[in-house]
Amino acid sequence: MPRGTMSLSFPPFTRAVKQLLIANGVIFLVLALLDAFAPTLAAIAQVLFQLRALNVVHGWLWQLVTYAFLHAGLMHILFNMLALWMFGAQLETDWGYSLFMQFYFFCVIGAALVTVAVSFTGLLGVTPYTATVGASGGIYGLLLAFGMLHGESQVMLFPLPFLIKAKYFVMGIIALALYGALSSAHGGGQSIAYMAHLGGVLFGYIWLKFIPRRGLGYAASEQAFGIRNSYYRWKRKRAARKFEVYMRKHDRNDYRHEDYFDEFGNLRDPSTRDPRKKNGDSRPPWVN
Repeated sequence: MPRGTMSLSFPPFTRAVKQLLIANGVIFLVLALLDAFAPTLAAIAQVLFQLRALNVVHGWLWQLVTYAFLHAGLMHILFNMLALWMFGAQLETDWGYSLFMQFYFFCVIGAALVTVAVSFTGLLGVTPYTATVGASGGIYGLLLAFGMLHGESQVMLFPLPFLIKAKYFVMGIIALALYGALSSAHGGGQSIAYMAHLGGVLFGYIWLKFIPRRGLGYAASEQAFGIRNSYYRWKRKRAARKFEVYMRKHDRNDYRHEDYFDEFGNLRDPSTRDPRKKNGDSRPPWVN
């Protein structure tokens, strides 16, 4: 097999991929059993956990995630889980468990938000009452990431014995999703599904282009540190202004603000402004 080729036979079962496969499989099996022996409970579960725009805007926010663990049939879940295994395992190997999970659910939630937004526009014949299920939003985000990061790797078009570069494979999949959304403009449910696919692609691109490589936690901590540092700078400048008022009240006509504080409100090293110190004098270290 050529170097860089990816086949269906050898992807590793990495930790996050394994957990997602098991969770999707167990939920699919439980719902299938409920549908067979307690159809009323199965119907209630579907209503509670599938994505429906009207429910989301009324506070059912958990549906932005739970819809990704429901599937419409055996072939639906098989193809989604196969893609998760094929492409997700390599990305988790590259990124690690935490970052992979952040990316996957970022795409899942992003796809749901796009779906909800489109539902209220009336575009493509969809309505807020249409239900959406499936992990395709997260899967399409993984496809985009794999195509961008491993574009030169070759993918086998199973069951056809052909190899194609990953970037072209991903371009073709996205083009098919776009065509499907446009061509099914009068088939509400199908349009919604395709918009979820494209939403996953969009949010996958946003992550890769704008989210720091260490993930959302790192971005949030950086933002928090920035806010904290801005607050401390404001406090120092405020203290410097109070000190200036104090000096002027005590007739210190020789006081100059810039002799004591820099432009950030930090107190200057006393050795740089004390006229009694001469060259060669011993000065203790200054800590500000």
